[in-house]
Amino acid sequence: MFAVGLTGGIASGKTTISNLFTRLEVPVVDTDVISRKLLEPGELAFDQVCAHFGDRIIKSDGAIDRSRLREIVFSQRDEKSWLETMLHPLIFQRSHDAIAAYSTANYVLVVIPLLFETNFQSLVDRILVVDCPAEQQIERLIKRDHIDEALARKMLAQQLSNDERIARAHDIIDNRSIDADLESQVESLHQLYLQMSSQ
Repeated sequence: MFAVGLTGGIASGKTTISNLFTRLEVPVVDTDVISRKLLEPGELAFDQVCAHFGDRIIKSDGAIDRSRLREIVFSQRDEKSWLETMLHPLIFQRSHDAIAAYSTANYVLVVIPLLFETNFQSLVDRILVVDCPAEQQIERLIKRDHIDEALARKMLAQQLSNDERIARAHDIIDNRSIDADLESQVESLHQLYLQMSSQ
């Protein structure tokens, strides 16, 4: 199975790009979706996170307050490390299984926001990076997640820079301007991946 890893900084446009691939009938595995699923009641990770962080992250309906959890892990490095050490092996295995389930597809797109930070490169054959200026990411992040600028900058600072990602990419989507023609960029890459996956 030929797998393309889609990555990029937070709020860089990965969802927009993955949706464009979906419209081309490319199957998508999203590690963020898998991560959210792992933190739902009934999952082992849910029980472990609740036991570790306690009532401060539990909402009145018994679900995990993701906003509160995010504030904690981006403010306390040791708590972030604990969460990642527990979650990442589970996410990796679920992602691996999900990719394998698409064995009849030409190729699969795997959305991995922290591809390099988590060393998930072994899941994919090729790496596609969305390029977006940091200030634009911060602006989008504040608007999307209703957080203040300080937290947005703190979240961005804990990821690789765009330049570091681009240096390790096979392919790049330019999302640096509001009039970037994302559809044509995705279409061109789609044709490339179809060709590569058939070899």
